[in-house]
Amino acid sequence: MLTVYDAVDGVLVKRDAAASITPATVWIDLFNPTKDEDLVVEQSLSILVPTREEMSEIEASSRLYHESSAHVMTAILLTQSEKDKDASSATAILSPASGLIREIGQPVASPVTFILAAHRLVTVRYITPRAFDLYLSRALKKDVACMSGQAVLVGLLEAVIDRAADRVERIQLEVDQLSQTIFSGRGGERTRTRRFDVNIREIGREGELTSRSRESLLSLDRLLTYLAHAMSERGDDKPLRARVKTASRDVQSLNDHVGYLSTKITFLLDATLGMINNEQNTIIKIFSVLAVALMPPTLVGTVYGMNFKHIPELEWMWGYPWALSLMVVSALLPWLYFKRKGWL
Repeated sequence: MLTVYDAVDGVLVKRDAAASITPATVWIDLFNPTKDEDLVVEQSLSILVPTREEMSEIEASSRLYHESSAHVMTAILLTQSEKDKDASSATAILSPASGLIREIGQPVASPVTFILAAHRLVTVRYITPRAFDLYLSRALKKDVACMSGQAVLVGLLEAVIDRAADRVERIQLEVDQLSQTIFSGRGGERTRTRRFDVNIREIGREGELTSRSRESLLSLDRLLTYLAHAMSERGDDKPLRARVKTASRDVQSLNDHVGYLSTKITFLLDATLGMINNEQNTIIKIFSVLAVALMPPTLVGTVYGMNFKHIPELEWMWGYPWALSLMVVSALLPWLYFKRKGWL
């Protein structure tokens, strides 16, 4: 789908028709574009629109380059990474902190290309990041500068970074709640044992989201570094260049914080696995103690259960109580010994 936006009186005006590309056009948005739509943009702006396969290349030379008087920049953006009951990829997960079922949209990462050609911006995307909708709503209210492609690009990147910051804050909150749940010690042993598998699934989900967030932030960091040099060469407005530098510092700060969260998530996973191992060792210890404690009475019962005709206690009136008492005492003595040693 090809959507064109013109800058009129400080706001963005949407144009749906491809023929509406005019000198006032500052933003051309290609969402799941067809070959014909790519061709229209290429002929109108004398640029080359990268294909989806080219956008997915991992080397920096394929994501950040200058070609046909245009700067092409590709970053990895996330969508559907928060609560979304209507999303088809949503899955139900039991929160260990609240014990409630909630719907979690699985994070979807996809490359988004920004092409800065003269005073126009072209975006090529196959997802719908929430940041794009937020920026458009602000642009319609004259809350952001949108009179040029450079201003639109910087505004979009700032909205993307704001969303990334919100995502990192949510991960921080959920990791803190998960940490309290793992180390709280509230509830019985059975309750904590049943929650171990829930904790592991939750840790895995947060680890996956953290990993993808870090990948996105790293691509944004490289994009902003390239954009700062490109805008300096183009001689763009200093206020815009200053906003790019500020955005770059914000991304670096978020990337550092995501690295800390990744380390903490790894620690929580190790701690949970250690607790599972400790629970298993406790169960094995109980069975081992019971086996050792029951060995003496088993021996007594075996001796007096032999089928020999001449056994001294066979005709003894107190033989049966004596055997029972001996078995109880032989079981009690090992238990007291283990208790004194602190093994129970």
